Amino acid sequence: MHALGALQFARRSKALTMSILNKTFSRREISTAAALTLLGGAIITVSGCGGGSGDDGGSGTDRTAAISANHNHTSTISKAELDAGNALTLNIQGTSSHPHTIQLTAAEVISVRKGTRVAKTSSVDFGHDHIVTFN
Repeated sequence: MHALGALQFARRSKALTMSILNKTFSRREISTAAALTLLGGAIITVSGCGGGSGDDGGSGTDRTAAISANHNHTSTISKAELDAGNALTLNIQGTSSHPHTIQLTAAEVISVRKGTRVAKTSSVDFGHDHIVTFN
């Protein structure tokens, strides 16, 4: 890795560096974190067909978020939750060893339903947080 790449990697992995001071990581965790850091903002989105009518966008399907610096967290809003359009607090723990939550207002849930990109910062747990992005 050249010097500029190393500097960029160091800047992107500041939270990981701080966590390393407080925890022992396995080789797999470090490799996964490094790969995700290098991929940075690359997000792959799979969206379903709009299932509704009118201008509400209709959810058509559950929506799963992309999560930055992810280590087995998941976040999905079900079709029923999207159709209801109410405010939500989502636990994104997935199979990770620790939880995080995000809060979405009713307006944000409706935006996700309509296909608008919505990004939220999770709670800080275990010394770090995540950016959770729908659409």
